[in-house]
Amino acid sequence: MKCKHLIVAILVLLSSNSYAQQNSTLLIPFRQGNLWGYAYADKTIAIKPMYNDAKWFSNGYAAVKKGNRYGYINRDGKVVIPFKFYDAKPFVKGYYDTDGKHTADNKTVQNLDSVLFAGAVVRNNGYEKCIDIKGRIMSRCPAISENVVGNRKPIISVTTEKIYTLQSNINVYDKIIDDYTVSGDANTYYIAIKNNKYGVINNTFTTLIPFEYDDIKKVILDEAIYLQVKKSDMYGLLNANGSVNVPVQNNSLSYVMPNNEKSIYIIETQNNVAMLRDINQKDVFDTKFKEIIYDKNGGFVLTTNENAKGYYFVNNNKMVNANYVEIKSVRNGNYLWVKTRNGKAGYVSADGIEYFED
Repeated sequence: MKCKHLIVAILVLLSSNSYAQQNSTLLIPFRQGNLWGYAYADKTIAIKPMYNDAKWFSNGYAAVKKGNRYGYINRDGKVVIPFKFYDAKPFVKGYYDTDGKHTADNKTVQNLDSVLFAGAVVRNNGYEKCIDIKGRIMSRCPAISENVVGNRKPIISVTTEKIYTLQSNINVYDKIIDDYTVSGDANTYYIAIKNNKYGVINNTFTTLIPFEYDDIKKVILDEAIYLQVKKSDMYGLLNANGSVNVPVQNNSLSYVMPNNEKSIYIIETQNNVAMLRDINQKDVFDTKFKEIIYDKNGGFVLTTNENAKGYYFVNNNKMVNANYVEIKSVRNGNYLWVKTRNGKAGYVSADGIEYFED
């Protein structure tokens, strides 16, 4: 039994060491003063800061800048493409759309063999060209697969103009502008206008929502129907059955479903105070901000009354304190590019680790 336990312990140790090695291979652009190099996640220097700029590694190569020209280095810090570009993008995998061959029925055969290439500017104020891993300009740029899932964008409510034949002889409404159905309910519901006020009726002319709102828009969140209402320049959100989800007390409302997330986030702003809540009106975090803006990589940029900026990471529920002048997410939304109060750039992890030293 002792031998068996020892084997298990060795396997666990090997597994944890393997994970640590994999995790430590990420090279993060690191700034010391005005010079850039690369560090591991624990801030141990991997490539000495000696460049005027350093971009993220991609497919084994990174664009770095000396003077006013970019070149490329490998993970050992060796220059593999000389400093001759005015701008340089990461190396990505692409493919040529055809290989010139045809089948018996004369259909073109697609060549899916991948090739590494990068965009680079070879002349000052010139156009971007595609280069290979030797730094040579390619005769044509490879294609990039479009089979990529994009980030889910903020949800916009749209009202489509329709023509309705529903007729009422009892003056229930003046005009119908939209409709919806509710699962398990045989009725059809209509957003309508009467005396310039909005309400909701059903197909039996029963009033579901009184005609007291300045606007009502249908919003679809994760396949469920909600109604954004406006009254006296304040916004709220009702459920499809007319019950209140978000009280009508907000200067603005916006809704977001980040990529790979089933959660619905609502940004509510009241008297210059922005709050991030879920669809059940539960605060995502307690801190209040002047402004909360959804970021395309799946998080939220947070701005204080002093215009300092922080960030909330949706994928790991972590918040970086608002200590920066500018901020945006990079590296698949796991790191932040920031500008500090002294005007210099740097990178910060989701754990708040700063990869720069002034």
